[in-house]
Amino acid sequence: MFQRKLVCRAQKPNKFRVLVVDDEPSILELLKMALPALDNYDVSIANSAANALKSLEGQGPKFDCFLLDIQMPETNGVQLLEQIRAIPEYSDTPTIMLTAMSDRKYVDEAFLAGATDYVTKPFDMLELRSRMKAAYRLSQERQKVRQGLEVTTQLRNELAYNQEFSFDDPVTIEGIDRFLRHAEFDNYIKQLSRGRLFNSQATALKLMDAEFFFDTKSCGDFKNVLKDVATALAKLTKKSGSMLSYRGKGVFLMVTHGSANSAQSLDEITLNQLVETLISQRLSECWAYVLIGDKVPMRSLSKAGAFATLDTAIESVNARNDKNAEHQIILERANDGSGAKITQIPTQSRRRVYERVMHQLFREDASRQTK
Repeated sequence: MFQRKLVCRAQKPNKFRVLVVDDEPSILELLKMALPALDNYDVSIANSAANALKSLEGQGPKFDCFLLDIQMPETNGVQLLEQIRAIPEYSDTPTIMLTAMSDRKYVDEAFLAGATDYVTKPFDMLELRSRMKAAYRLSQERQKVRQGLEVTTQLRNELAYNQEFSFDDPVTIEGIDRFLRHAEFDNYIKQLSRGRLFNSQATALKLMDAEFFFDTKSCGDFKNVLKDVATALAKLTKKSGSMLSYRGKGVFLMVTHGSANSAQSLDEITLNQLVETLISQRLSECWAYVLIGDKVPMRSLSKAGAFATLDTAIESVNARNDKNAEHQIILERANDGSGAKITQIPTQSRRRVYERVMHQLFREDASRQTK
């Protein structure tokens, strides 16, 4: 019996520490009582941002999750989140905004400050628990990746940056204004659909021949060009305040709010000139061209409809990429046999055709050597 008790104690999981910050005593008491009844939660409460920060200065175990109200006196929840994110050990801790503020202004500010998810009052306790668990799983996966990168960095900094990843991976692009990571962008879109805040347009952008670029360059080169594109997008969409994300496969997504005319400021030629400038400033020999797909109105009031709109935007830019590839094949064949001159092809296309031909010759030569 004594041995069985020891085994049970050893298997007992650690409490999941949650800090709830709200200036409404009724909300604090509700969550203080209800969350531990739902799961293995250890709930602490604070009625202001100042008291919350004092809780973080304590010597006890770290908090595993934050639930923050936005509308509080003196320091609001978004400002508190910015201060929490500035603390290294809480830079990626799951943080859910639990608030009555449903205006898009607050949703945007919260996600840009580093919120993981956004729940509006009144809320369902079971849904809140589900969202907390999803946010925690996401945080744990990121922590594993980060720990792996830190170990690699200790061995070789360059290796950490050039660490191989899949072409499909939604690589995280850090330090760019209004760029959300994959999961946070999805949660942002979900919150827009919940709040029925859809006076917006979605636009997809894609690196032309992205897979060819990925196959023929290093992961570091590919990631550098992605960051150049992200930097250019953030600069050119600063006035419109568009929300941005990289989705993998060379595809970026942009959500612009307001009238359709406000989304027309992003010009493909201007964008690519800036991208080319950023690449040249790094003294890189890489070349890239970004295609812009059609603007797709986001008028759906459901999550499924919202994500279908994003899919439509991505299909639009993929169609442009495929059409461009077919056009280049025609040009290459014409240059081989019809007398058309390669100098008749625009400069960017000539370079891409040349790279394709060299890549194909290299593969054929390697094939002969292995036979």
